[in-house]
Amino acid sequence: MKIIVATKNANKIREIREIFSPLGFEVVSQTEAGIDIDVEETGDTFEKNALIKARAVSLVCDDYVLADDSGLCVEALDGRPGVYSARYAGEGASDSDKITKLLGEMQGVDNRRAKFMTSVAFIMSDGTELVTSGEVCGRILLQPEGENGFGYDPVFFSDELGKSFAVATPEEKNSVSHRSRALRALYVKLKQLEETEQ
Repeated sequence: MKIIVATKNANKIREIREIFSPLGFEVVSQTEAGIDIDVEETGDTFEKNALIKARAVSLVCDDYVLADDSGLCVEALDGRPGVYSARYAGEGASDSDKITKLLGEMQGVDNRRAKFMTSVAFIMSDGTELVTSGEVCGRILLQPEGENGFGYDPVFFSDELGKSFAVATPEEKNSVSHRSRALRALYVKLKQLEETEQ
C-alpha cells in the first residue's frame, strides 16, 4: 500500500517510514509525489490540523493520504506551546530558537511535567477518514541533552525511557513516542477494516 504523507518535514517522513515500512507500507512524502501545496494549519486542536492537511492533499491525488499534527504540551504553561509548537518562536525559527524560548519561559518553574501529543489523520481512496492519537509523558529538562531526534527532543525527558528523546536511539524513541503510538493505533484500525471487508 502506497501512502502519501502530507508534510515537507524530512525528519517526520523518516520517522513515519521507520515505523510504517516494516508493516508493508510504502511511505512517500508529498514532495516526492510532486504535490507542492502549503496548507495553513488553522485548527485549534491537533486532530483538526491533521485533518486539514490530509484533506488538502487528498483533493489533488487518488492515493491514501496520511497527515499528522504533533506538539509539546507543558503543564506549567497551560498546555503551551501545543498546536503552535512549530511556530512557537515565530515563523522560520530553528529548533534551537524554540528550545531557547521554552527554557526561558520555564526558568525558575518547579513543575516541569510535559507530554508530546500527536493526532494522525488517514484518508482512504474512497474518502473514508480515520483519526488516531498518541501521547508520551515526561518532563522538561533544565538544558538540552543529546544529539538525536529533532524539535524539542533534546529537552524532553521521557519517563518510560529514563532519558531525553535526543539521547535515545531512533528505535528507542519509536518504541514509546507519541507518533508511533498514533501510527500503531491507525495500523490496528486499518487491519480491522481489512478484516471486515474480507
